[in-house]
Amino acid sequence: MTSPFSFTISSTDKVARRGRVTTAHGTFETPAFMATATAATVKAMMPDAVRTTGAELAICNTYHLMLRPTAERVAALGGLHKFMDWPGPIVTDSGGFQVMSLSKLRTLNEKGVTFRSHLDGSAHELTPERSMQIQHLLDSDITMAFDECTPHPATREVAAQSMRMSMRWAERCKKAFVKRDGYALFGINQGSIYPDLRLESAAALTSLDLDGYGIGGLAVGEGQEKMFATLDAVIPALKAEKPRYLMGVGKPDDIVGAVMRGVDMFDCVMPTRSGRTGQAFTRRGTVNMRNARHLDDPRPLDEKCGCVACTRHSRAYLHHLFRGEEMLGPILLTAHNVHYYQDLMRGLRGAIETGTLDNFAAVFYEEQARGDIEAIE
Repeated sequence: MTSPFSFTISSTDKVARRGRVTTAHGTFETPAFMATATAATVKAMMPDAVRTTGAELAICNTYHLMLRPTAERVAALGGLHKFMDWPGPIVTDSGGFQVMSLSKLRTLNEKGVTFRSHLDGSAHELTPERSMQIQHLLDSDITMAFDECTPHPATREVAAQSMRMSMRWAERCKKAFVKRDGYALFGINQGSIYPDLRLESAAALTSLDLDGYGIGGLAVGEGQEKMFATLDAVIPALKAEKPRYLMGVGKPDDIVGAVMRGVDMFDCVMPTRSGRTGQAFTRRGTVNMRNARHLDDPRPLDEKCGCVACTRHSRAYLHHLFRGEEMLGPILLTAHNVHYYQDLMRGLRGAIETGTLDNFAAVFYEEQARGDIEAIE
């Protein structure tokens, strides 16, 4: 028998929370960083390799999967968990952001969005009801409401119109969502960087009594200071007993700051995308493995990291792979980056449990500031 969807908080440190989410396909610990499997795959990694990093939660994308291979085909093949060999919890983004950023000749109105595919130019329509249907066919544990990702920068008037339409869409999503034990629908808070609009959006979502909250429309160019100010404004207005998911974030220092403000869930393409282009995330900041200074360096990328790239290979070897355009380079560096992000989340969870989050953050920022020029001690 499937357990109901639930979020339990086991520890707090000021407003930061340490918790566990229970879904139809198992549990995941929070704060959590999702494995980004946009098109039902974490690029350059086998599912078992992703799991060994400690990742418990994957995120896939409605827009990409509705176009290829189609949600109906995934459903006929047993659902997304079986299709991609991921038995654990899965979140699906609603497709709203990708419709705005990738599609061609889109037309937006109250009903939804009509657009042409970036793949082949074919015509499609995505509405709140169709987004719910697609995510149901995919069998995702956490369904995200269909929204318009407000462009940045946006005037207050544009941001207000966009947010209010997204809130009307959220109401339609709730009506179309098929309630089942272990499955959840999250609304998405919008309002750009305007605190009063964010609070209006929060009030609309809390009145719908959804299962959790996405916080969207951030990390789109507004800068970290404004992003944190927005979180400071809106998080107190969201029900404390429900999980909060900061969408599309992001850089390690963004994550640490957001956890300290009470965020529970994160996703971003950055670890995998950077891994494919030669950028590694380490406790000393980012490292470009194409840089010639690694040519003769026998050290591991980070001697405190337990990933396969760090325990079995040198910087010189990683540099060689990228300079030679060998496929193994992106594979190893992606595995390292995903492992680094999961290590960061483990550290944050442990710090909240022990009430030492301020100290953890101070050490984190100090090490990041030192950079990688010095030898890793």
